[in-house]
Amino acid sequence: MQGTGKTTATAKLALHLRKENRTALLVATDIYRPAAINQLITLGKQINVPVFEMGTDTDPVEIARQGVEYARNQDIDTVIIDTAGRLQIDENMMAELAQIKQTIEPHETLLVVDAMTGQEAANLTRTFNNQIGITGAILTKMDGDSRGGAALSIRRVSGAPIKFVGVGEKVEALQPFYPDRVASRILGMGDILTLVEKAQEEFDLADAERMQEKIVTAKFDFTDFLRQTRMMKNMGSLGGLIKLIPGMNKISQDQLDQGEAQLKRSEAMINSMTVNERQNPDLLASSPSRRKRIAKGSGMLEKDVMKLVSDFQKMRVMMQQMSQGMMPGMGGMPGMGMPGMPGMGGGYPGAAKAKKKKDKKKKGFGQL
Repeated sequence: MQGTGKTTATAKLALHLRKENRTALLVATDIYRPAAINQLITLGKQINVPVFEMGTDTDPVEIARQGVEYARNQDIDTVIIDTAGRLQIDENMMAELAQIKQTIEPHETLLVVDAMTGQEAANLTRTFNNQIGITGAILTKMDGDSRGGAALSIRRVSGAPIKFVGVGEKVEALQPFYPDRVASRILGMGDILTLVEKAQEEFDLADAERMQEKIVTAKFDFTDFLRQTRMMKNMGSLGGLIKLIPGMNKISQDQLDQGEAQLKRSEAMINSMTVNERQNPDLLASSPSRRKRIAKGSGMLEKDVMKLVSDFQKMRVMMQQMSQGMMPGMGGMPGMGMPGMPGMGGGYPGAAKAKKKKDKKKKGFGQL
Protein backbone atom coordinates (compact mmCIF):
# COMPACT_ATOMS: atom_id res chain seq x y z
CA MET A 1 0.00 0.00 0.00
CA GLN A 2 1.11 3.59 -0.61
CA GLY A 3 2.56 5.42 2.37
CA THR A 4 4.18 2.39 4.02
CA GLY A 5 7.71 3.37 2.99
CA LYS A 6 7.89 0.60 0.37
CA THR A 7 10.28 2.29 -2.06
CA THR A 8 12.58 3.40 0.74
CA ALA A 9 12.49 -0.12 2.19
CA THR A 10 13.59 -1.41 -1.22
CA ALA A 11 16.70 0.77 -1.12
CA LYS A 12 17.36 -0.11 2.53
CA LEU A 13 17.31 -3.80 1.64
CA ALA A 14 19.70 -3.22 -1.27
CA LEU A 15 22.13 -1.41 1.04
CA HIS A 16 21.87 -4.23 3.58
CA LEU A 17 22.82 -6.73 0.86
CA ARG A 18 25.67 -4.55 -0.38
CA LYS A 19 27.12 -4.46 3.14
CA GLU A 20 27.16 -8.28 2.97
CA ASN A 21 29.25 -8.09 -0.22
CA ARG A 22 26.37 -9.03 -2.48
CA THR A 23 25.52 -7.20 -5.70
CA ALA A 24 22.02 -5.84 -6.16
CA LEU A 25 19.90 -4.22 -8.83
CA LEU A 26 16.82 -2.14 -8.13
CA VAL A 27 14.02 -2.36 -10.71
CA ALA A 28 11.45 0.45 -10.87
CA THR A 29 8.01 -0.86 -11.89
CA ASP A 30 5.89 1.72 -10.06
CA ILE A 31 4.74 3.70 -13.10
CA TYR A 32 1.65 5.13 -11.39
CA ARG A 33 2.82 7.17 -8.40
CA PRO A 34 4.28 10.55 -9.41
CA ALA A 35 8.07 10.67 -9.05
CA ALA A 36 8.28 7.07 -7.75
CA ILE A 37 10.90 6.17 -10.38
CA ASN A 38 12.90 9.34 -9.67
CA GLN A 39 12.78 8.55 -5.96
CA LEU A 40 14.23 5.09 -6.55
CA ILE A 41 16.94 6.47 -8.86
CA THR A 42 17.91 9.05 -6.21
CA LEU A 43 18.07 6.40 -3.50
CA GLY A 44 20.09 4.12 -5.78
CA LYS A 45 22.69 6.83 -6.34
CA GLN A 46 22.81 7.50 -2.60
CA ILE A 47 23.71 3.88 -1.81
CA ASN A 48 25.70 3.23 -5.00
CA VAL A 49 23.30 0.56 -6.31
CA PRO A 50 22.20 0.58 -9.98
CA VAL A 51 18.53 1.14 -10.89
CA PHE A 52 16.86 -0.36 -13.96
CA GLU A 53 13.94 1.67 -15.32
CA MET A 54 12.08 2.08 -18.61
CA GLY A 55 10.02 5.16 -17.81
CA THR A 56 6.27 5.33 -17.20
CA ASP A 57 5.01 4.22 -20.63
CA THR A 58 6.10 0.58 -20.44
CA ASP A 59 4.09 -2.26 -18.93
CA PRO A 60 5.37 -3.05 -15.39
CA VAL A 61 5.49 -6.78 -16.17
CA GLU A 62 7.82 -6.14 -19.12
CA ILE A 63 10.00 -3.82 -17.00
CA ALA A 64 10.34 -6.56 -14.39
CA ARG A 65 11.19 -9.20 -17.00
CA GLN A 66 13.82 -7.08 -18.71
CA GLY A 67 15.24 -5.99 -15.38
CA VAL A 68 15.89 -9.59 -14.36
CA GLU A 69 17.42 -10.34 -17.77
CA TYR A 70 19.68 -7.28 -17.46
CA ALA A 71 20.87 -8.46 -14.03
CA ARG A 72 21.75 -11.90 -15.45
CA ASN A 73 23.79 -10.33 -18.22
CA GLN A 74 25.62 -8.11 -15.71
CA ASP A 75 26.30 -10.98 -13.26
CA ILE A 76 24.28 -9.25 -10.52
CA ASP A 77 23.21 -11.82 -7.94
CA THR A 78 20.14 -10.14 -6.42
CA VAL A 79 17.28 -8.26 -8.09
CA ILE A 80 14.86 -6.23 -5.97
CA ILE A 81 11.70 -5.16 -7.79
CA ASP A 82 9.83 -2.16 -6.41
CA THR A 83 6.23 -2.85 -7.41
CA ALA A 84 3.47 -0.27 -7.38
CA GLY A 85 1.39 0.42 -4.29
CA ARG A 86 -2.19 1.66 -4.17
CA LEU A 87 -4.28 3.77 -1.84
CA GLN A 88 -6.60 0.80 -1.60
CA ILE A 89 -6.58 -2.83 -2.69
CA ASP A 90 -8.19 -3.35 -6.12
CA GLU A 91 -8.44 -6.08 -8.75
CA ASN A 92 -6.08 -4.37 -11.21
CA MET A 93 -3.38 -4.07 -8.57
CA MET A 94 -3.62 -7.73 -7.62
CA ALA A 95 -3.70 -8.89 -11.24
CA GLU A 96 -0.56 -6.91 -12.04
CA LEU A 97 1.30 -8.27 -9.02
CA ALA A 98 0.25 -11.83 -9.84
CA GLN A 99 1.44 -11.45 -13.43
CA ILE A 100 4.81 -10.03 -12.36
CA LYS A 101 5.28 -12.90 -9.92
CA GLN A 102 4.34 -15.48 -12.57
CA THR A 103 6.72 -13.93 -15.11
CA ILE A 104 9.88 -13.57 -13.02
CA GLU A 105 9.30 -16.35 -10.43
CA PRO A 106 10.94 -14.54 -7.48
CA HIS A 107 12.61 -16.37 -4.63
CA GLU A 108 11.09 -13.95 -2.13
CA THR A 109 7.82 -11.99 -2.12
CA LEU A 110 7.96 -9.49 0.73
CA LEU A 111 5.00 -7.49 1.97
CA VAL A 112 5.89 -4.05 3.35
CA VAL A 113 3.59 -3.16 6.25
CA ASP A 114 3.37 0.07 8.25
CA ALA A 115 3.73 -0.76 11.95
CA MET A 116 1.32 2.09 12.74
CA THR A 117 -1.61 0.32 11.02
CA GLY A 118 -2.22 -1.90 14.04
CA GLN A 119 -4.85 -4.59 13.54
CA GLU A 120 -5.52 -3.41 9.97
CA ALA A 121 -2.23 -5.14 9.19
CA ALA A 122 -4.06 -8.45 9.61
CA ASN A 123 -6.59 -7.63 6.86
CA LEU A 124 -3.89 -6.40 4.47
CA THR A 125 -1.73 -9.45 5.08
CA ARG A 126 -4.63 -11.84 4.63
CA THR A 127 -5.60 -10.29 1.29
CA PHE A 128 -2.08 -10.19 -0.15
CA ASN A 129 -1.20 -13.66 1.11
CA ASN A 130 -4.39 -15.27 -0.24
CA GLN A 131 -4.19 -13.63 -3.68
CA ILE A 132 -0.43 -13.29 -4.24
CA GLY A 133 1.31 -15.39 -1.62
CA ILE A 134 4.08 -13.89 0.51
CA THR A 135 7.27 -15.41 1.90
CA GLY A 136 7.90 -12.73 4.50
CA ALA A 137 7.31 -9.14 5.55
CA ILE A 138 9.15 -5.92 6.30
CA LEU A 139 7.66 -3.91 9.15
CA THR A 140 8.32 -0.18 8.69
CA LYS A 141 8.10 2.86 10.98
CA MET A 142 9.12 0.92 14.07
CA ASP A 143 10.81 4.09 15.32
CA GLY A 144 7.40 5.72 15.81
CA ASP A 145 4.91 5.36 18.63
CA SER A 146 3.98 1.80 17.66
CA ARG A 147 5.48 -0.98 19.75
CA GLY A 148 5.15 -3.51 16.93
CA GLY A 149 1.92 -5.32 17.72
CA ALA A 150 1.28 -5.59 13.97
CA ALA A 151 4.03 -8.22 13.85
CA LEU A 152 1.79 -10.61 15.78
CA SER A 153 -1.04 -10.14 13.27
CA ILE A 154 1.21 -10.63 10.23
CA ARG A 155 2.76 -13.79 11.61
CA ARG A 156 -0.55 -15.25 12.75
CA VAL A 157 -2.44 -14.56 9.51
CA SER A 158 0.22 -15.47 6.95
CA GLY A 159 2.47 -17.92 8.75
CA ALA A 160 5.36 -16.07 7.09
CA PRO A 161 8.20 -14.57 9.16
CA ILE A 162 8.93 -10.90 9.68
CA LYS A 163 12.37 -10.57 8.08
CA PHE A 164 13.29 -6.92 8.64
CA VAL A 165 12.09 -3.83 10.50
CA GLY A 166 12.54 -0.22 9.41
CA VAL A 167 13.60 2.05 12.27
CA GLY A 168 14.00 5.44 10.61
CA GLU A 169 13.96 7.37 7.36
CA LYS A 170 17.66 7.01 6.58
CA VAL A 171 18.69 4.24 4.18
CA GLU A 172 20.84 2.69 6.92
CA ALA A 173 17.81 2.34 9.21
CA LEU A 174 16.96 -1.30 8.53
CA GLN A 175 17.46 -4.11 11.02
CA PRO A 176 16.95 -7.87 10.91
CA PHE A 177 13.86 -8.86 12.86
CA TYR A 178 14.46 -10.39 16.27
CA PRO A 179 11.21 -11.61 17.89
CA ASP A 180 12.45 -11.37 21.48
CA ARG A 181 13.38 -7.70 20.98
CA VAL A 182 10.00 -6.77 19.53
CA ALA A 183 8.28 -8.68 22.32
CA SER A 184 10.33 -6.64 24.79
CA ARG A 185 9.20 -3.40 23.11
CA ILE A 186 5.57 -4.50 23.10
CA LEU A 187 5.82 -5.07 26.85
CA GLY A 188 7.45 -1.65 27.33
CA MET A 189 10.73 -3.20 28.49
CA GLY A 190 12.99 -1.47 25.95
CA ASP A 191 15.53 -3.14 23.68
CA ILE A 192 19.00 -2.89 25.13
CA LEU A 193 20.59 -5.29 22.60
CA THR A 194 19.59 -3.09 19.67
CA LEU A 195 20.97 -0.08 21.53
CA VAL A 196 24.28 -1.91 22.05
CA GLU A 197 24.46 -2.74 18.33
CA LYS A 198 23.79 0.87 17.36
CA ALA A 199 26.55 2.02 19.70
CA GLN A 200 29.00 -0.59 18.36
CA GLU A 201 28.41 0.64 14.81
CA GLU A 202 29.30 4.22 15.73
CA PHE A 203 31.91 3.93 18.48
CA ASP A 204 35.48 2.78 18.02
CA LEU A 205 36.82 0.64 20.87
CA ALA A 206 40.12 2.55 21.06
CA ASP A 207 38.27 5.88 21.20
CA ALA A 208 35.98 4.50 23.90
CA GLU A 209 38.98 3.49 26.00
CA ARG A 210 40.54 6.95 25.62
CA MET A 211 37.22 8.52 26.56
CA GLN A 212 36.97 6.24 29.59
CA GLU A 213 40.39 7.47 30.76
CA LYS A 214 39.30 11.10 30.39
CA ILE A 215 36.14 10.39 32.39
CA VAL A 216 38.07 8.71 35.22
CA THR A 217 40.47 11.64 35.45
CA ALA A 218 37.69 14.26 35.09
CA LYS A 219 39.24 15.59 31.85
CA PHE A 220 36.13 15.06 29.75
CA ASP A 221 35.60 18.40 27.96
CA PHE A 222 33.17 20.16 25.62
CA THR A 223 34.98 18.82 22.55
CA ASP A 224 34.38 15.27 23.80
CA PHE A 225 30.77 16.06 24.60
CA LEU A 226 30.19 17.50 21.14
CA ARG A 227 31.79 14.48 19.46
CA GLN A 228 29.65 12.04 21.42
CA THR A 229 26.50 14.05 20.84
CA ARG A 230 27.08 13.88 17.09
CA MET A 231 27.75 10.16 17.29
CA MET A 232 24.48 9.75 19.14
CA LYS A 233 22.68 11.61 16.35
CA ASN A 234 24.10 9.12 13.87
CA MET A 235 22.50 6.36 15.93
CA GLY A 236 19.05 7.88 15.45
CA SER A 237 16.67 10.32 17.06
CA LEU A 238 16.83 10.95 20.80
CA GLY A 239 13.27 9.66 21.15
CA GLY A 240 14.10 6.47 19.28
CA LEU A 241 17.13 5.79 21.48
CA ILE A 242 15.31 6.55 24.73
CA LYS A 243 12.61 4.00 23.85
CA LEU A 244 15.27 1.29 23.68
CA ILE A 245 16.27 1.83 27.32
CA PRO A 246 14.31 -0.28 29.83
CA GLY A 247 12.08 1.83 32.06
CA MET A 248 12.35 4.95 29.90
CA ASN A 249 9.13 4.44 27.94
CA LYS A 250 7.23 6.76 30.31
CA ILE A 251 9.07 9.86 29.13
CA SER A 252 6.57 12.07 27.33
CA GLN A 253 6.99 13.38 23.81
CA ASP A 254 7.13 16.92 25.21
CA GLN A 255 10.12 15.97 27.35
CA LEU A 256 11.83 14.38 24.35
CA ASP A 257 11.19 17.47 22.22
CA GLN A 258 12.61 19.67 24.97
CA GLY A 259 15.66 17.42 25.19
CA GLU A 260 16.24 17.60 21.42
CA ALA A 261 15.89 21.40 21.50
CA GLN A 262 18.30 21.71 24.44
CA LEU A 263 20.87 19.58 22.67
CA LYS A 264 20.72 21.93 19.68
CA ARG A 265 21.12 24.97 21.93
CA SER A 266 24.06 23.35 23.73
CA GLU A 267 25.71 22.53 20.43
CA ALA A 268 25.28 26.13 19.24
CA MET A 269 26.93 27.47 22.39
CA ILE A 270 29.82 24.97 22.19
CA ASN A 271 30.39 25.88 18.54
CA SER A 272 30.79 29.51 19.64
CA MET A 273 33.61 28.63 22.03
CA THR A 274 37.33 28.78 21.22
CA VAL A 275 39.34 25.56 21.20
CA ASN A 276 40.92 26.54 24.51
CA GLU A 277 37.51 27.18 26.10
CA ARG A 278 36.20 23.80 24.95
CA GLN A 279 39.20 22.03 26.40
CA ASN A 280 39.10 24.05 29.66
CA PRO A 281 35.45 24.59 30.68
CA ASP A 282 36.61 26.11 33.98
CA LEU A 283 37.75 29.21 32.05
CA LEU A 284 34.12 30.08 31.38
CA ALA A 285 33.03 29.73 35.00
CA SER A 286 35.30 32.62 36.03
CA SER A 287 35.00 34.88 32.97
CA PRO A 288 31.77 36.86 32.34
CA SER A 289 33.29 38.42 29.21
CA ARG A 290 33.84 35.00 27.65
CA ARG A 291 30.28 33.96 28.48
CA LYS A 292 28.89 37.17 26.94
CA ARG A 293 30.83 36.58 23.74
CA ILE A 294 29.63 32.98 23.48
CA ALA A 295 26.03 34.02 24.20
CA LYS A 296 26.16 36.64 21.47
CA GLY A 297 27.71 34.22 18.99
CA SER A 298 25.12 31.51 19.61
CA GLY A 299 22.06 33.73 19.94
CA MET A 300 21.60 32.79 23.61
CA LEU A 301 21.64 34.66 26.90
CA GLU A 302 24.62 34.79 29.23
CA LYS A 303 22.64 32.90 31.85
CA ASP A 304 22.13 30.08 29.33
CA VAL A 305 25.89 29.78 28.87
CA MET A 306 26.43 29.85 32.63
CA LYS A 307 23.84 27.09 33.09
CA LEU A 308 25.52 24.99 30.40
CA VAL A 309 28.89 25.34 32.10
CA SER A 310 27.46 24.65 35.56
CA ASP A 311 25.55 21.56 34.36
CA PHE A 312 28.60 20.30 32.50
CA GLN A 313 30.83 20.59 35.56
CA LYS A 314 28.28 18.70 37.66
CA MET A 315 27.95 16.07 34.95
CA ARG A 316 31.72 15.60 34.77
CA VAL A 317 31.92 14.95 38.52
CA MET A 318 29.01 12.51 38.34
CA MET A 319 30.57 10.67 35.41
CA GLN A 320 33.82 10.29 37.32
CA GLN A 321 31.93 8.82 40.28
CA MET A 322 29.91 6.47 38.05
CA SER A 323 33.02 5.25 36.23
CA GLN A 324 34.33 3.91 39.53
CA GLY A 325 31.13 2.03 40.25
CA MET A 326 28.03 1.32 38.25
CA MET A 327 27.75 2.51 34.66
CA PRO A 328 30.32 4.74 32.98
CA GLY A 329 28.87 6.70 30.12
CA MET A 330 27.74 10.15 29.21
CA GLY A 331 26.09 10.93 32.49
CA GLY A 332 23.40 13.56 32.20
CA MET A 333 23.18 15.87 29.23
CA PRO A 334 23.62 19.51 30.19
CA GLY A 335 20.35 21.29 30.77
CA MET A 336 18.25 18.22 29.97
CA GLY A 337 17.80 16.53 33.30
CA MET A 338 17.88 13.20 31.47
CA PRO A 339 20.02 10.15 32.22
CA GLY A 340 23.03 9.19 30.15
CA MET A 341 23.10 6.84 27.22
CA PRO A 342 24.86 3.51 27.77
CA GLY A 343 27.87 2.77 25.61
CA MET A 344 28.96 6.39 25.14
CA GLY A 345 32.42 6.93 26.46
CA GLY A 346 32.55 3.59 28.21
CA GLY A 347 30.85 0.29 28.80
CA TYR A 348 28.23 -0.95 31.15
CA PRO A 349 27.68 -4.18 33.06
CA GLY A 350 26.53 -6.92 30.69
CA ALA A 351 27.84 -5.36 27.47
CA ALA A 352 30.10 -8.32 26.70
CA LYS A 353 27.25 -10.74 27.33
CA ALA A 354 24.98 -8.71 25.09
CA LYS A 355 27.56 -8.82 22.30
CA LYS A 356 27.79 -12.63 22.52
CA LYS A 357 24.02 -12.82 22.26
CA LYS A 358 24.13 -10.49 19.25
CA ASP A 359 26.72 -12.71 17.50
CA LYS A 360 24.47 -15.72 17.93
CA LYS A 361 21.57 -13.83 16.40
CA LYS A 362 23.58 -13.13 13.25
CA LYS A 363 23.26 -16.76 12.19
CA GLY A 364 19.75 -16.26 10.80
CA PHE A 365 16.59 -14.19 10.78
CA GLY A 366 14.25 -14.60 13.72
CA GLN A 367 10.72 -15.86 13.39
CA LEU A 368 7.87 -14.97 15.68
